[in-house]
Amino acid sequence: MKHFNYFLIALVALSLNACKKYHQNQGSVFGTYYNIQYQSYSDLRPEIEACLEAFDSSLSVYNAESIISKINRNEEVETDAYFEHMFETARYVSEVSDGGFDITVAPLVNMWGFGFQHKEKASQALIDSILPLVCFDSVRLENHRIIKADPRIMLDASALAKGYACDIIADMLVAKGCKNFLVDIGGEVVAKGHSNRHKPWTIGITKPIDDVSGEHQELQDAVETINLCMATSGNYRNYYIEDGVRRSHTIDPRTGYPVHHKLLSATVIAPSCIKADALATACMVLGEYKAAVMISQIRDAAYYFILTDEEGNMINKTSSNWEELLHGKDL
Repeated sequence: MKHFNYFLIALVALSLNACKKYHQNQGSVFGTYYNIQYQSYSDLRPEIEACLEAFDSSLSVYNAESIISKINRNEEVETDAYFEHMFETARYVSEVSDGGFDITVAPLVNMWGFGFQHKEKASQALIDSILPLVCFDSVRLENHRIIKADPRIMLDASALAKGYACDIIADMLVAKGCKNFLVDIGGEVVAKGHSNRHKPWTIGITKPIDDVSGEHQELQDAVETINLCMATSGNYRNYYIEDGVRRSHTIDPRTGYPVHHKLLSATVIAPSCIKADALATACMVLGEYKAAVMISQIRDAAYYFILTDEEGNMINKTSSNWEELLHGKDL
């Protein structure tokens, strides 16, 4: 009788799981795409869109009524849970990167033409006038409000927004009982469980080929996983050429200039996608050697770098724990 009961329980579990279908929701958000696949009893598009809308209302610098936009205009506004988690994660990554990552870089990003305000003609004098405004220590979060040392300081969460949005959607899917899903927002990814082919999820790492249109994607590598938060940062899409000089969207907050080094893209695994996203950006600012040291000091993070060697060939380098974390250990 006991074995019969176990059989019934197993049969019911299999029957319930069979009622769950794989759904796919796609669309545009934050100036990029989202592609979300998940196994569920019902289509969760309304819930997904509600999450993205709430996130946008908090952290989008392109939404004039968002919390971060009001903070940038020095309006009285209370921060919410989204903003406060972003702020604390940004503070952590700023510290571990020795200032290589800094969300107060917004005035410089705007000046170079990659932000939410109009581009200005760059000059050393202008950069020198902006640099004093770029300092994480000049802002603090107190009683659900941002306090600035100078009202001209502005914040930009774009360097970790896509990763954070992935986390938020993933948390919602888990709350809805989803055990198998892939959340992809502009290349930042959270994966859990298995695909509709009953196999681990396959995730591509894009080859960093110059392509501002984003239409010509070629894979450098592909990984399989059942438990992963991963983000990639690179300068091969968002850049322009001015007076014969290439300007990339990754701005070093310490110098005021776009970075220029042999690291073409940095893919980072971390316990959360927001952390992976911020760390990947920090890697692109720091360059190969300092980035490798930074990641090596973070127990639960790993990297996959694509860079050029002395002959100009494209090569890969991974941290010693890449394979270990790729399969979800300790995440």
